Amino acid sequence: MTIVQLIGGGSEPAGFADLYGPFLAAAGPDPVVACVLVDEGEAAEYFAQWTARLRAAGPCRPRLVAVPIGGSPDLTALDGADAVLVGGGLTPAYQAALAGPLADYLAGRPLPYAGFSAGAAIAADRAVVGGWLADGVQLCAEETGEDLDEIEVRPGLGLVDFTVDVHAAQWGTLPRLVEAVARGEAERGVAIDENTALSVSGGEAEVRGLGRVHLVARAAGAVTVRAFRAGERLPL
Repeated sequence: MTIVQLIGGGSEPAGFADLYGPFLAAAGPDPVVACVLVDEGEAAEYFAQWTARLRAAGPCRPRLVAVPIGGSPDLTALDGADAVLVGGGLTPAYQAALAGPLADYLAGRPLPYAGFSAGAAIAADRAVVGGWLADGVQLCAEETGEDLDEIEVRPGLGLVDFTVDVHAAQWGTLPRLVEAVARGEAERGVAIDENTALSVSGGEAEVRGLGRVHLVARAAGAVTVRAFRAGERLPL
């Protein structure tokens, strides 16, 4: 069964088994994991980190798929892969590089998917890619804006039908997601803490890891926020 593992960021080793273990298990024994990284000049260094994290969670064979800034992925590099991990970095750059070609590839060849930070945000059908202002009013810290001022919601990979924001507790991004839902740019969404994942599989979504996932939804003109902790399932 295909899994979409949405990881809110973080590098705490105590969380690796929960964050990456279910993804590897869904990919099969000793899977080839295509690690798709938008290369801002440090792809090799980051790939070494991903290799260590994934192997700490289980046997696997990571494969680097580096995408140049402003370029497109070489999708032939995904041939033979058993799963895809999309890493973190500048979220608008990941969305610009991957939202079209990788979305089409995964639509035709569904694979277990893990998205970390930017990779989690762009997994959505409608992706919050950054911003820290709403009509000029501050919602979160400027350094969380991903080089954008006003909030922007763009097309994503369409792997999940809800919007995703990340680093929720650590960067204070929950208000950004609330604003996106309140505006109607997203019908609902989840804000995921670091060292925390939302596992989506078979129509169910379960929180794993060390933090919380906040579900933001809009109904009858009101926006509601509800927190879930590890082991709890979200009504998505």
